[in-house]
Amino acid sequence: MNNEQNTLLNTAAGWIRSADALMITTGAGMGVDSGLPDFRGNQGFWKAYPPFAKLGYSFIDMANPAWFARDPELAWGFYGHRMNLYRKTIPHRGFHILLEWGKQKPGGYFVFTSNVDGQFQKAGFPADNINECHGSIHHLQCARPCRDLIWDGGKTSVSINDETMRASQPLPLCPNCGHVARPNILMFGDWNWIGDRSDQQQRNMNQWLRSQKDSSIVIIECGAGTGVPTVRMTSEHIASRAGAKLIRINIREPEAPAGHIGLAMGALEALEVLKRIYEAKNP
Repeated sequence: MNNEQNTLLNTAAGWIRSADALMITTGAGMGVDSGLPDFRGNQGFWKAYPPFAKLGYSFIDMANPAWFARDPELAWGFYGHRMNLYRKTIPHRGFHILLEWGKQKPGGYFVFTSNVDGQFQKAGFPADNINECHGSIHHLQCARPCRDLIWDGGKTSVSINDETMRASQPLPLCPNCGHVARPNILMFGDWNWIGDRSDQQQRNMNQWLRSQKDSSIVIIECGAGTGVPTVRMTSEHIASRAGAKLIRINIREPEAPAGHIGLAMGALEALEVLKRIYEAKNP
C-alpha cells in the first residue's frame, strides 16, 4: 500500500468518523467477497454457468423476461439457481462493518443497491432502510402480469438440473391466475416489471434524505461499475445535491469526481482497513 493510498484511507476514515449520517450504495462488486459470481463480461458469466456457454447465451440474453413465455424451465433454471445460491450465501464482514457504523450515526443510514440478492437484509439491515432499484429475487410477480401483485417468494422452492441448467416442474405460479411466475426483478427490455415495491423504497429513501438536509452525509459506494451506471450516478447525484462526501471503493474503476475519494480496492479489504483506522482514532 503506497503513501498516496494511505493518505486517502486516513482521510476517508476521518470522513466516516465525523459524518452525521451514512448513505451506503452498492453494485455487484459488493457480493464478490461473499463468494457470489462476477458476471462482468461473458467470460465471467460463462465461468459461473458453463451450460449457458455451450448454448452461446450471455447474461444479457438470459436476463430477459421473454424466456418466461418462450422457455420457462430455462428461465427458472437461471433465476432459480441464483435464488438458491443467494439463500445459501453468508454476507461477508463488510456488511456488518457498514451496519455498525450506520447505527453509530445520529442521522442513521440508508442503503441504495442495484443488487437483487437480499444480502443487506440477511446481514441485519432493516427492510425500511433499503432501496433495491432493480428489485429482488426473493419477491415474485406474475410473468404476464395479470395484476399488480408482488408477493414474498421466501418459501418458493425451485429444483435445478445443474448440468442442463433447467428447472423441473412444478414451476412457481401466480396465485391469482395460475400462470407462471417470475422474480420481481427489472430485466433487460422489461415492460412487465411491477415496480411498486421499488417505487416505495425510493420514496422511503427520498424522505430519509430530506430528513438529513442539515446533516453531514458521507456516501460509501462499494463495487459499482460503469457497465450499469445506476449506482454510480445515484451516488454522484446525492453528493452534488446534498453536499455529501463520496468514498468510491472499486478495484477496477475507482475514479471519483474531484473533491471525493476513489479507492482501488475490493469492498471487504477496504472496509476492514477503514475499520482499523476508524477504531485506532476511537479507542
